[in-house]
Amino acid sequence: VLHTVGPIVHGAVTKQNRMQLASCYHACLTLAAEHGLKSVAFCCISTGEFHFPNREAAEIAVKTVTDFLQTRTSIKRVIFNVFQDIDAAIYRDLLQAD
Repeated sequence: VLHTVGPIVHGAVTKQNRMQLASCYHACLTLAAEHGLKSVAFCCISTGEFHFPNREAAEIAVKTVTDFLQTRTSIKRVIFNVFQDIDAAIYRDLLQAD
């Protein structure tokens, strides 16, 4: 289990919030790869109680993961584990666009 704490958004999402969220995904992927893991699953980091807008958070997650998977890595599978139908629809839309 890898643990990360995403940024808490107070008001409008800032550039720093975006960079921090991307860093959460990148750090977990890097750690997983350093340990030779082949798969990793992510929840919707920073959404819900941390107030990061669902769509924007998903866009950052998908871009960060997609970019990371273009590098030489042991990771072959990434799962986006969602709890709400709205998140499932967002991820489905984003991943079908790729």
